[in-house]
Amino acid sequence: MEKQWFVVNTYSGHENKVKEKLEMRAESMGMQDYIYRVVVPEQEEVEVKDGVTKKKIKKMFPGYILVEMIMTDEAWYVVRNTPGVTGFIGSSGKGAKPTPLQPYEVDKVLGNMGISRMDIEEDLKEGSKVKIIAGPFQGMFGTVDSIDLPNQKILLLVDLFGQETSVEVELSQIENA
Repeated sequence: MEKQWFVVNTYSGHENKVKEKLEMRAESMGMQDYIYRVVVPEQEEVEVKDGVTKKKIKKMFPGYILVEMIMTDEAWYVVRNTPGVTGFIGSSGKGAKPTPLQPYEVDKVLGNMGISRMDIEEDLKEGSKVKIIAGPFQGMFGTVDSIDLPNQKILLLVDLFGQETSVEVELSQIENA
């Protein structure tokens, strides 16, 4: 099974508390290999009031958090029974497991926060193989040549017509091979 992103419904205004509790529960119950990242979707907004400019952190989806996890019965149980969690989005109830978010949906939300869906330090290293999932080279495989984190771009070596060619793609356009 592979890790995927899910939307979890929480009490509105309690997103950060639920994130904290879920991370603590995952650690105390030995679920770090199944529950990876918990993200509260937020954006920084600039507000001008009475001529004073203020920066404010605003929740993109009040009452919701994103959880990157491998959906097993145990991991599902841990998340559902975390205090403050009211359920998963994309589950019909009656014990049905929820539907994960599509990679492009996750990329859009995390991209607005300046985060990548892939854990760069762990998943991407020079020489590692990746699959291109969007853009003109979609469906092709490449080898990581270099990573430009500030610009969210990556230089890949791709086999084009029997010749290794260097192509630049965005981080959101690739996934682990």
